[in-house]
Formats: sequence, C-alpha cells, structure tokens
Amino acid sequence: MDFFFNPNGIAVIGATDNPFKGGYHILNNILGGYKGRVYPVNPKYDSILGLPCYPDISSIPDDFDLAVYFIPASSLPAAIEQCGAKNVKGIIIESAGFAEVGNEGAELQVESIRLARKHHIRLWGPNCMGLLDGHTRNVFSFMYTDEWKTLMTPGNASFVVQSGMLSASFLMMMLERGGMNISKMCSIGNKCDVNETELVDYLASDPHTDVIGLYLESIVEPRRFMEISRSTEKPIVVLKGGRSPSGAKAAMSHTASLAGNDTITNNALKQAGVITVHDFIEMMDFMRGFSMTKGSRNSGGTAIVSFSGGGGIVTTDFLHDSNLPLARLSGETLSAIKKVFPPWMEPANPVDVWPAVERNGIETVYNSVVDALMHDDHVDSLIIHLFSGRMDTEMLKPLAEMKDRLEKPVIAWLIGTGDRFRIIRKELEEMGIPVFEEMGRGVSFLAAVKKHYQGKGQLP
Repeated sequence: MDFFFNPNGIAVIGATDNPFKGGYHILNNILGGYKGRVYPVNPKYDSILGLPCYPDISSIPDDFDLAVYFIPASSLPAAIEQCGAKNVKGIIIESAGFAEVGNEGAELQVESIRLARKHHIRLWGPNCMGLLDGHTRNVFSFMYTDEWKTLMTPGNASFVVQSGMLSASFLMMMLERGGMNISKMCSIGNKCDVNETELVDYLASDPHTDVIGLYLESIVEPRRFMEISRSTEKPIVVLKGGRSPSGAKAAMSHTASLAGNDTITNNALKQAGVITVHDFIEMMDFMRGFSMTKGSRNSGGTAIVSFSGGGGIVTTDFLHDSNLPLARLSGETLSAIKKVFPPWMEPANPVDVWPAVERNGIETVYNSVVDALMHDDHVDSLIIHLFSGRMDTEMLKPLAEMKDRLEKPVIAWLIGTGDRFRIIRKELEEMGIPVFEEMGRGVSFLAAVKKHYQGKGQLP
C-alpha cells in the first residue's frame, strides 16, 4: 500500500483551473503538501497552477507511481490502459458512477478491475475522497477547503472511512475540535479493489499510527480482518453502517455494499477484540481518548475525584452500569487524603474534595489527593472532575506524567463556559488527558480501554 501514501510522481486526470470544480481542488491540495513530481492531465489546458498540462496520460514524458482520476466513469478503462504503459502502480478513483448506480455501472467497475489486474495496477475507490497523511502532508483528495493547511498537525490516529463527503466533513470537525491529531485518513468508497482489510494490515505496521478507526458498510476478507485485529496491540474502533434492514438497503445504493447480518458481524468483531461504537461522535471521542492512552493494568477499580458530591454519585452509577468496580482505597491512601481534609470529614471514594479546597486551596488538595490515589495499588484508573473557572492546568502536569508511567488511564470530566472552558480543555488534551463533556461517554470510553487492554491476552 505504500505507493499510495508515498508515490514517486502523481498524475491528476481531470485537473482544471476552475476553482468551482473538484479537479482544481485535487491539484491544489496535492501542491499544498506533496513534494514530488505532479502532472496535470486535461486536453483543454497548456498549463494549470504554474505546471505544464498534458492532453492525455500517454503524453506525460516520465513514468510515475500514482494517478488520481476525476473525470466521467466511462473513460476509466482507457485511462487504465494508458496508465499501464507508464508503469503506474495505483489509481485513486474519486469519480462516482460505478456499481453504486446500477447494473451498467457495475459492469464498468468489473471491466476496470479486469484491466487493472492485467497491468498490475491497484485501484482505490471508486466513489471516494482519496486519502491524506498528517505526517507527509500528502492530501490526494478534492476537499473543498484549504483549512487543513493550518489545522492539520501530525498525530497517531488513522481512519478508514467508506464514505466520501462524510470523511472530509468528519475530518474538518475533528481538526477544528482539537485534541486529536491525524496520522492517515483513507476514504475508500466502493472499495472495488483496495479494501479496509488491506489498509488495517498496513496501518497495524505503520509507526505513525497507534489507534485505527473505521466506518464500514461491509467487510471484505472478514476472516483476515479478524486475524489482523486479533493480532495487533493497537485499538481498532469500528462504526458499522447498515445494521437495520433499511440501513442495509441504503448501503447498497451508497457504495454497493452488502451490509450483512448485524448480529453475526458484531459478535465476530467482539471475538477479534474490536471496539464497536454506534455514532460518529462516539467514534471520534473513543479515537481521541485512545490516542492519549498508553496502557491499562486492570488490577483494581476506578477512583473518582469530584468537586461535587452529586457528580461523584452520578459517576459511580455510570461505573456500575458499565460493570466497572469502584476502587476500595487502602488505609494508607485514606490517611494521606485525610491530611488535607477538614477534621470533621472522612475521605471515601468518590473523593469529594470541595470542602478541603475551601480550607487548603485547590492546588494543594488536588495534588495531594491525586498523588495518593494514583499510587494506590487498588486503583487502576482515575476519573477527575474539573471546573474550568477555578483551576490552572499546571497543577495537573504530575498527573499527566503518572498516568503513562503507571499505566493507569485518566479521563477528565470538564464543565464550564466560554473561552476559558475551551482553553482549559485544549491544555488538558495537549498534556494527554482526554476530556469529556458527557460523564456517561467518558465512563463508556474507560470501559472500552479496560476491555481492550485486558482482553487482548484472552481472545479465542
């Protein structure tokens, strides 16, 4: 798969200087990050964006690895033949009009696959948004925005999405929200040749990827997909579309995918250690959290630090709903916490720190309580409640260091308003502490973390 992500030369078939067309944005995005040779192809132009433009593929003077295709579907077979003569290794087909539109499109797709195999060319798509790489800044997509140039920074989360416009919108929402940086984003559409199983295999060995997220309407090579998922230590998060009969019918018209039986698929994924989610925001939250979480010992229960008795109670209820035990604190831990508590108050888990904060100050109390809890052998994870209006993130830097060293996951439930809230959230996530605005979602993520790190050694 590497020649798709790091090609030696790219032709853009359907390049144009019209900023209202996809062919313009493909070329503009490529030039915004890719450092290699680029060949616009369109018989209507002599040059585009300062580059010589060629009337057809055969006129390009050099061989090259990759073509990005964005002209009507009917011209694809001829383009494959010409690419074959140029020793092209792969074609990203971003045009629609193939199997998703009916029998005629399906026949065209089958013929294109046959020709590609004859010339040893891999096909990516069709009916997709291509790919981008946060580390190389290679963007081979017709995304209609330049915002990625300022928002995208290299990270460790990679996605494979069986949808075009969704992948672009989803990506921009993630980048604007912050807290998670991107390794690779792959939109594979109809996946007539290159499929999610090959890409998961590639990403499982990618040094820049620590967590893999997928939106899928079907799974090609399911046995191999399960084997790869089972064998990798990297968390894999899957949102499966087409779970209902009507959703499966919609998947057929969207990407010509047979969605399959949802019960069988879900159980197979669970047996392979895959984390399943139910909507795109949940997928984003889990990916963001996993991108900041390095391990989990699963040797005890969860401790809660709250500035509100009610918040601690509700969080305890969510832990119960997720079958997560509340940590039974050691006598040594309770004694250490008692030193910063008022004399009339006995500490317990959940640890309601507000009376102690009023007596000794927020930094002293949080530092003492967090340090005691994180070093308690009965505590294997921590949920910390924070109010953006009464804190400085500097006091939590020791916690950010401890969570990775001790392999004890930490999540923050943050409440507040306005710019101060957004600043605190950003600072916490830059320190590696995932922030959740919904307490229930945070507990669900913590349950997924513990299940992933505990379950990998117990898979059938």
